[in-house]
Amino acid sequence: MDVDIAHLQGWIGREQTESEVLTPTLVRQFNATFDRRSGTAPGEVAPLLIHLCLTQPIAPMSGLGRDGHPALGGFLPPVPLPRRMWAGGAFAFRGSLRIGDEVTRQSTITDVQLKQGRSGTLCFVTVSHEISANGHPVLSERQDIVYRDIPAGGQARAAPPAAPVGQHSRSLTPHPTLLFRYSALTFNGHRIHYDKPFCIETEGYPGLVVHGPMQATMLCQYAADLKGAPPARFRFRSLSPLFDDADFSLNASPEGGGLKLWTARPGGPVAMEAEADWD
Repeated sequence: MDVDIAHLQGWIGREQTESEVLTPTLVRQFNATFDRRSGTAPGEVAPLLIHLCLTQPIAPMSGLGRDGHPALGGFLPPVPLPRRMWAGGAFAFRGSLRIGDEVTRQSTITDVQLKQGRSGTLCFVTVSHEISANGHPVLSERQDIVYRDIPAGGQARAAPPAAPVGQHSRSLTPHPTLLFRYSALTFNGHRIHYDKPFCIETEGYPGLVVHGPMQATMLCQYAADLKGAPPARFRFRSLSPLFDDADFSLNASPEGGGLKLWTARPGGPVAMEAEADWD
């Protein structure tokens, strides 16, 4: 498929600002989804990465594409490739969100690049987010989005090596209700996370796709639990998808003064890799 990269790069520098109050109800819903506990009273520290559930795009039904995403050509560039997924990202924490804060996300498109991968044409869009609470900066985020074509059937590729088991490891079940709840928390209409017939018959996946941001949240929470404190910096990269047809594990091993983390299904390759550092 031809992609007019010069046209798409015209979106570089585009900005968007959204604000939303972090409510006790959202914290309770977030904790219930991840089976965690925390305070829910105004003024208490909110859970790590709950900001991913705030200030998300709100498009009317008439403004959605075939896959449930907002139609192309709004804030994000109109990349003419049918699959859109998180490729990775990074967080630098400067403070904590607290319940009752007015959270503002100022977003800027900083790069658009076209590459050729083993599966065909790839378009990478980089978005920078500055998150503030009541006007005070608390978090910087880089979001890497990848657009790709639906691969055609053909020659099978060599299977990637199986992921190791970390020094610390925890097994999880990607139940469809878990995926649905996280989609609801983030107002994410992408059908690959809750519409199994669409996943299998249209997208060619074996099952529902486990969200990249949800895996990142689980790994970041796991890192904070193991160290007893939230990290100062957290970076992650998606390498292969996880589906709801098998359990998967969170893994962590010490690396320098921080942790190397990853997700994987039993006998499968690394799905998401991450690094967490503390000052």
